[in-house]
Amino acid sequence: MMQRPGNPGHIDSWYAFSANDRHERPALQGEIEADVCVIGAGFTGISAALQLAENGYKVVVLEAARIGFGASGRNGGQIVNGYSRDLEAIARRYGEDKAVSLGKMSLEGGEIIRERVARYDIRCDLVDGGFFAAFTDKQIREMDAVRVNWERHGHSGLEMVSRAEVGHYVQSGRYVGGMIDRLGGHIHPLNLVLGEAKAVERLGGRIFEKSRVTGVEPGAAPVVRTAQGRVKARFVLVCGNAYLGDLLPEITEKMMPVSSQVMATEPLDQSLIESLLPASYCVEDANYVLDYYRRTADNRLLYGGGIGYGGQDPADLTGVIRPNMLKTFPQLRGVKIDFAWSGNFALTLTRIPHMGKLSDTLFFSHGDSGHGVTTTHLLGKILGEAVSGQMGRFDVWSSLKAYPFPGGKTFRVPLTVLGAWWYGLRDRLGV
Repeated sequence: MMQRPGNPGHIDSWYAFSANDRHERPALQGEIEADVCVIGAGFTGISAALQLAENGYKVVVLEAARIGFGASGRNGGQIVNGYSRDLEAIARRYGEDKAVSLGKMSLEGGEIIRERVARYDIRCDLVDGGFFAAFTDKQIREMDAVRVNWERHGHSGLEMVSRAEVGHYVQSGRYVGGMIDRLGGHIHPLNLVLGEAKAVERLGGRIFEKSRVTGVEPGAAPVVRTAQGRVKARFVLVCGNAYLGDLLPEITEKMMPVSSQVMATEPLDQSLIESLLPASYCVEDANYVLDYYRRTADNRLLYGGGIGYGGQDPADLTGVIRPNMLKTFPQLRGVKIDFAWSGNFALTLTRIPHMGKLSDTLFFSHGDSGHGVTTTHLLGKILGEAVSGQMGRFDVWSSLKAYPFPGGKTFRVPLTVLGAWWYGLRDRLGV
């Protein structure tokens, strides 16, 4: 691994190494008042805070570690439209009316990101275009069915790709075809959330780091406590996701932390990285436990994959990811890996985000289940709408019933692993 300067409070990732803003915010001291107190400075919390600050609310954000410390600052950086379940699955579980409502919102997360990047001049290496890679003809047929269904809901950016056309997007012999999403793309996620946080501050919002919430007193005038301070507010938004801990068990019993591993190579010759990914689209494959990868602005290959239910990490992150990278790009044998890291995202049993309220003044959103870059931006905005009394879209999401994982904390991990093993076996067998 290379020698590099640290970024206090962040894990040793390429994102932290290349962050535009290393400024550390102070911890909360004493008592302050706000219209809204947001718990968590990841995408959901910062998206909500920015929505509210734009509308004149006095906002305070409390972050246990650093802005973007969790999944928001560690993920693959891919703008993937939609949700972790396709709209047909949503219709079967919740009804066609809910699928229609969610379909209308399905592109909005990416639109919010692009609008904010432009409005606030956020330098986060935004590149348009995504490619979904298929290993089998069965996966091609499934993709095409998804495309047809998405187009019914207004998504016009999808296009099937034949085997002969794969090389326009990725130079690998593993794939039989796939699908492009011209409305997808990729970003430097930590720089995105840091840029959004600066926008919150420019609009008068206050963000406190190293201010883990130790308790929430609900009621008509809720109070949020930290080790050294407290916030009196009219509303509280709980946006801690996989890093919420045991603060509110009625929320956390319906999600499970899941780790995903990512690594970044040394900077590659420009001709080499361009030959691997000619269009600079981000790529994810169609397996149940999938790989995802993309080019970075400094010509690294950022490659992710693997999964650890319960938030457990393998002892050797590079040893898990590198073999898959070499299956995809054998020409990278011998290339150095400069960074390897992991991060937890929040998984729900239904793989659909869980949004709701614990009282008339306490709202929450979590469980984006691996599609968080876009969905968090959408749901953060909807939380802001709910505080403003615009409950229509919030009510749609909060009506989607969530369930605790079978087996409780003791058995939820082995039962989920068993299910993942079954789907992984189906991927390997091509059935």
